[in-house]
Amino acid sequence: MFKSISEKQKKVFEALGSKFGYKNISQAPRIEKVIVSTGVGSTIDKKKVELIPERLALITGQKPSQQLAKKSISQFKVREGDLVGYRVTLRGKMAAAFLDKLIHIALPRTRDFRGLSPDGVDEMGNYSFGIKESTIFPEIADEELKNVFGMSVTIVTSSREKEQTVALLEYVGLPFKKQ
Repeated sequence: MFKSISEKQKKVFEALGSKFGYKNISQAPRIEKVIVSTGVGSTIDKKKVELIPERLALITGQKPSQQLAKKSISQFKVREGDLVGYRVTLRGKMAAAFLDKLIHIALPRTRDFRGLSPDGVDEMGNYSFGIKESTIFPEIADEELKNVFGMSVTIVTSSREKEQTVALLEYVGLPFKKQ
């Protein structure tokens, strides 16, 4: 990987500067944080709800925070204050380590993987995608297949344009589908 943040920023500036016309190294986009979240859904099994934060902590290397319902919604049988999911926000070296593990170890282990869709970039320059099975990470044992859960990964960048965000993530090594 890169030795320091400034070296990483300099490499991104050199790689993308001519394409987008950056005049200053501070104009080059950077990854600010990575958010990994999962919902507990309508899980009735208390053991599975207890396993999710443990496994998420193993995968990310950081303890997840509980996400509680802000409103009561009768159609979903959710009351205000009920547990609806877990979230981990990774920054700096932790985010870089997670992205490295995701790109080089986890995504290649995904069944029938043909690349991520570049359409997941929103208007704010953030990229979001879902992972259906937590078992693609090496920390999760394969013999526990009955306790599989999905998760959402959001990569927050300093870029405000879709093209710049996709170019940054391609440079970092995220495997996108060829269109």
